Amino acid sequence: MEIFEVVIYFILLALLSTSIRVVTTSNVIHAAISLVFTLALTAILFLMLSAEFVALVLILVYIGAVIVLFLFGIMITRAPLGKNAELDNDKNKKLGKKPFSLFFNIGPHSQ
Repeated sequence: MEIFEVVIYFILLALLSTSIRVVTTSNVIHAAISLVFTLALTAILFLMLSAEFVALVLILVYIGAVIVLFLFGIMITRAPLGKNAELDNDKNKKLGKKPFSLFFNIGPHSQ
């Protein structure tokens, strides 16, 4: 394995963890910050694949504009910050395990 592949795998692992954090956190601000990290890591992958224009557009448009507008909308509407008990539900976690295990062919459903 070359150092390039090791770096790619490290970035992909970080990208996977930040993208899971985006959808699993119940705090909106933490989700937005995790989304910024996810988009930044995606831009780094594009840079490593010599797609500089795509990486620049990703940084300028998504991180620079969309996330800032998203955070500005949260601040201006005075949305409740912190954990929201109405959004957290244990049934969602149980329901999400079955398609995950079927998709990756792990758990009690594997053959």
